[in-house]
Amino acid sequence: MAIKTQKLENLLEPVVTSMNYEFVGLEYPSQGRHSILRVYIDTEQGVGVDDCADVSRQLSAVLDVEDPIASEYSLEISSPGLNRPLFKLPQYAQFIGEDLKFKTIRPQLENGQRKFKGTIKAVENNNVIFEIEDHQMLTVAFSDIDSANIIAKF
Repeated sequence: MAIKTQKLENLLEPVVTSMNYEFVGLEYPSQGRHSILRVYIDTEQGVGVDDCADVSRQLSAVLDVEDPIASEYSLEISSPGLNRPLFKLPQYAQFIGEDLKFKTIRPQLENGQRKFKGTIKAVENNNVIFEIEDHQMLTVAFSDIDSANIIAKF
């Protein structure tokens, strides 16, 4: 995780949790003047527009005071949705048995593959064990996972 993202998480997570929401994670792909700081929140009852607006007001106030981002950006508050992103190791343990798409920082197979579809089978130490195509088991260090999203089931 980039240092700026970690600093943002350390700043914003306590605010979100103090409002009785789960801080799922955040994304901040810096893209110059079109950057978006996207914060994912959740509750057992789900998240509505009013929840997002309430959290947005609180986080905007904190961001205005602390000013951790020098450039222009837009703040977006969102529920994790059906294709829930996973940001933290305990989230992988929470969703064992779920199918997901994930991308790694470094190639994981001899063919250089970095993008996978698979099922979370286990979390051991700082590794996530996936079952990928052809029932092949793949163990990936959590630090090597770039992004992961649950595949929605209908």
